[in-house]
Amino acid sequence: MFIAGYVLATVAFVPGVVLTLAAGVIFGLVRGVVYVFVAATLGASAAFLVGRYLARAAVERRIAATPRFAAIDRAVGAEGWKIVFLLRLSPVFPFNLLNYALGLTRVRFADFFLASVGMLPGTVLYVYSGKLVGDVTALAGGAPVEKGAGYYAVLVLGLAATVAATTVVTRTARRALREATGA
Repeated sequence: MFIAGYVLATVAFVPGVVLTLAAGVIFGLVRGVVYVFVAATLGASAAFLVGRYLARAAVERRIAATPRFAAIDRAVGAEGWKIVFLLRLSPVFPFNLLNYALGLTRVRFADFFLASVGMLPGTVLYVYSGKLVGDVTALAGGAPVEKGAGYYAVLVLGLAATVAATTVVTRTARRALREATGA
């Protein structure tokens, strides 16, 4: 049910961050990451296909005023998988709009689909944050602590490391996109 809801939310332009955080609270880190990654990839693929085959005119009007997307189209035509992967790493571009917009470019669906692996760092970060929020909320609510203080110290340090790694990856992706698109 979670995956189906996430897919529908992605296609409907509903930001996935709340659902991604909720996955961490509800399912924990590993299952949460798996469920969100599968759902986000399926939702992104559905939006891509809708953009390419069903809603082309409406989506083109929505992105026509964004010169950044014209630069992306040129770059995607030349380096499909690499550019989509870098776009997935960078939070600069709105995820849901990007799915539709990439459906309008020359990128092959297979490249788009495979480059979804670029969503993993952000997915891990948000699911991890949700898990941490769930654990802290349970503690604040008086739930018995199943794990010692060391467990929670590792969670906090892990979150800090994940944020740091995501920041480095994001900066690297932005730089590479600027070089590839000339923007």
